[in-house]
Amino acid sequence: MDKILKKNTLVVLLVLTAIFTGKVQAQVLPNLGQTDKWMTGAIAAMERQDFVTANNIFRNLIDSGLPLPEEMPYFFAETLYHLDQFDNSANFLNKYLELTGFTGENYDGAKELKEKLSEPLKSIQMCQLCDRRGYRYKACFTCDGNKEIEQDCDYCKAKGVVGCSRCGGTGMITKKNIFNIVEYFECERCAANGRLTCPVCQGTKKEVSACRTCGGSGRLASDAICDHTEEVHDHDVVPEN
Repeated sequence: MDKILKKNTLVVLLVLTAIFTGKVQAQVLPNLGQTDKWMTGAIAAMERQDFVTANNIFRNLIDSGLPLPEEMPYFFAETLYHLDQFDNSANFLNKYLELTGFTGENYDGAKELKEKLSEPLKSIQMCQLCDRRGYRYKACFTCDGNKEIEQDCDYCKAKGVVGCSRCGGTGMITKKNIFNIVEYFECERCAANGRLTCPVCQGTKKEVSACRTCGGSGRLASDAICDHTEEVHDHDVVPEN
């Protein structure tokens, strides 16, 4: 799975927009020969159903910073569709339609691809086993899917005590008598210690709270494309008689 593509899809789309609108200019003369070579190679890979190779070539083209052919997002969207990266495919397809409108050479193909994407995208939205991009959830490695975990108390920063708010941590309280003279008294709330036992962890320095790694959900997105079906484990299979 292409982890870089998953993490940086929005960044890539912004770069694409900048390149097509002329906001990004190369420091040297564009190597149009190399661009044509990459495009030809990627399309050839698509024609022989080698979408993994096509994906890698398109990634190299994007990373090169060279001017991109206006039809490139369409072919990339087609490639991503065949790799089951439906959300990413839709992003690049929408970018293609945004940039070329009705005038794109592959407009008809783009409309057909949009129709083909509708059902997979709907399945992603309805699935409880994957995130909104279609990547399957896995159990959080910190809490093992339990959602809560014993961890350092966040309230007292694992010190077990907190400063007394009444005396400001000094252990003393000042008052003015009737003669406007300042008098000092020991703080009764903290017994002049200036510190109180943490009300959250009760001085243990630990607390059971929502796992901070997964935000209390018990799961994290993985790099695996979700097939929207529950996993069947060996112990779940009922032996035949």
